[in-house]
Amino acid sequence: MRAIAGTSYVPMDSGEIEDFLLALTDKLVLAFTVVPFDSTEPYQVGRALVRAHFTGTETLGRTIAVLGEHLLAQAEREPSGDGRGNGNGTGAELKSRLAAVQGALAAGFAAALRERTLDEQEAIRDAVLLARDDAERALQQSEARFRALFEKAAVGIAIADIDGHILNANEALAGMLRCPAEELVSCRITDFLHPDDAVSVRAAYTQMSRSERDHFRSEKRLVGRDGMPVWTYVAASLIRDGGGVPRYTVAMFEDVTDRHQLHVRLRYQAMHDPLTGLPNRALFAERLREVLANAGPRTRIGLCYLDLDGFKVVNDSLGHDAGDELLVTVSRRLDASVSQAGHLVARMGGDEFVILVEGSTGNEQVITLADQVLDGLAEPVRVRGHQLSVSASMGIVERPVATASAAELLQAADITLYWAKSEGRGRWALFDAERNARQITRHTLSAMMPAALERDEFVVDYQPLVSLPGGALIGVEALVRWHHPDYGLIMPDRFVELAEETGLIVPLGRHVLARACGQARAWRAAAGDAAPFVSVNLAVRQCRDPGLVSDVARILEETGLDPRWLQLEITESAIMGTDDEALAALRTLASMGLRIAIDDFGTGYSNLAYLRQLPVHGLKIAGSFVEGLRADSDTAVDTQIVATLVSLAHALDLAVTAEGVETRAQAHRLESLGCDAGQGWLFARPGPPERITAMLAAGGSLLPPLDALG
Repeated sequence: MRAIAGTSYVPMDSGEIEDFLLALTDKLVLAFTVVPFDSTEPYQVGRALVRAHFTGTETLGRTIAVLGEHLLAQAEREPSGDGRGNGNGTGAELKSRLAAVQGALAAGFAAALRERTLDEQEAIRDAVLLARDDAERALQQSEARFRALFEKAAVGIAIADIDGHILNANEALAGMLRCPAEELVSCRITDFLHPDDAVSVRAAYTQMSRSERDHFRSEKRLVGRDGMPVWTYVAASLIRDGGGVPRYTVAMFEDVTDRHQLHVRLRYQAMHDPLTGLPNRALFAERLREVLANAGPRTRIGLCYLDLDGFKVVNDSLGHDAGDELLVTVSRRLDASVSQAGHLVARMGGDEFVILVEGSTGNEQVITLADQVLDGLAEPVRVRGHQLSVSASMGIVERPVATASAAELLQAADITLYWAKSEGRGRWALFDAERNARQITRHTLSAMMPAALERDEFVVDYQPLVSLPGGALIGVEALVRWHHPDYGLIMPDRFVELAEETGLIVPLGRHVLARACGQARAWRAAAGDAAPFVSVNLAVRQCRDPGLVSDVARILEETGLDPRWLQLEITESAIMGTDDEALAALRTLASMGLRIAIDDFGTGYSNLAYLRQLPVHGLKIAGSFVEGLRADSDTAVDTQIVATLVSLAHALDLAVTAEGVETRAQAHRLESLGCDAGQGWLFARPGPPERITAMLAAGGSLLPPLDALG
């Protein structure tokens, strides 16, 4: 009551006014506190003020001020608010809700006031028409009535001829334009329009003069004699004579400058971060849409998505106030290095910022900008007595606008930011479409793997293990493949690691083991003792699975395979890192009669002393050592390494198999060094079980003649 006292004349005493305003206050408080926010009640409160004749020029402004001074303060005293104005927390949310309440109330007030003004305008228009129709019958009476309404109207009124020359103007319009009413006569209405609005108004007057339209309404700016702009809501109508010929136009102007300025302030609050003053996510999204909509076919765009490294530690250790100070300092540095260069920088929330580079010239420009930003942030920041080192990670996207959408740009920038953080932080990463496609494929395959296992899409190929010397087929290694219905045959290097990450490697390993044991049992039934043993790889996660022993025992029982015909392969690094529980499981498996071999030996720990304590029966020498035994690249060093590995393995009573044998010369050299078996493309590539069955049926050696392949 004190705030709006004297701003409007209302037909109520003080008690009635108090009751009326108290009821409206209750509605505003409820609208401010209820979740989710609903603008209906504040909007209706604004309309109620106008309906109760609170329409003075200062009423709305003082009402908004009261809300800003008291409503937020009351909310911050409640337990649900922290009262700190923290840009990361409740303070910023309360300010945003306050702005929404103020905006909805102002919108309702403006709408009701406009309706009231329009009613007055319609009354004036009716009076003009009535004056015309009754001119001959009661000219003096009608003219007096019209003159009273014309002179005393709260809105500015101008009567002009069909070409827009002012014939008469009232004092309200003269006051708006800071120009005597008599000086307005003979001027054109368009002479007082802001240059940005003049073209559209001239077009509207031209249409009315051609009888193409009878009226128009719009918000336009007038420029007074003192050069100051006045925002007005203008309604112009065409007046015809008795024959329907256009004769005059009546234009009415409502001064809405205060309302417009309030709208500008509220929009600024809605579009800017309350803590840092930078544009917020909403303004960035709006600007990005404009750039994408208005760009030419060759226009390019750049995006830098920025995230502070270790910001959570600052918040958790020094408090949110210190975090806010750090964010303000970072924002000032970004504004200095980015905004002054003509680029938009916005705070997306928390410690994330984004830089929009319109009309970029290529990767080099955006990368240069990124380096400048990271260098600018590198200087330590002093916050509450602490000197903090600041670093940031940044994702960079630069591409033609024609190939970009807002969602795709932000997604690509976010992905690239993750790359930068995973690669060490304090750096930028440039978006790579091929890398992103590979990651998408990885995620897609990872999501598809459980269903693929259920649909039995994983198959097992087998590669022979051949005796040296002699070339007899003594074993096969089981190798899993994925027959994907869309991607075709997928090799294990593309999905085994994913299975390890997701934990699916355990059920996948059981599937491969069951397939391999069943096939080995079938070969035993067909070929007897000539059948090969089957060697199955165990992943690290399988070795540590508490159900490993029971799974193997159950599969052997279900398939009827003698444990002596099963070999489990474990990588050297996996077996060296095995804990006591997993090591006990391996010993149990060995006691069941299974053989255990170390795969890719020589590439990991190579701790032969530790091997003496492990239940290991054989070693598979990595193909990288065997590669040096080619006839065209044989070196004494490679030979000595392999000879040493074979000699030490035999000293531990371990069988030795060489992987990656591709030439007859390699096989011959391995045989001369005492290697027990070989595996590689020289003998056969991995293939379906039918190929092994054919080899068993054919019998004989798998070694080609010594001079066949060199």
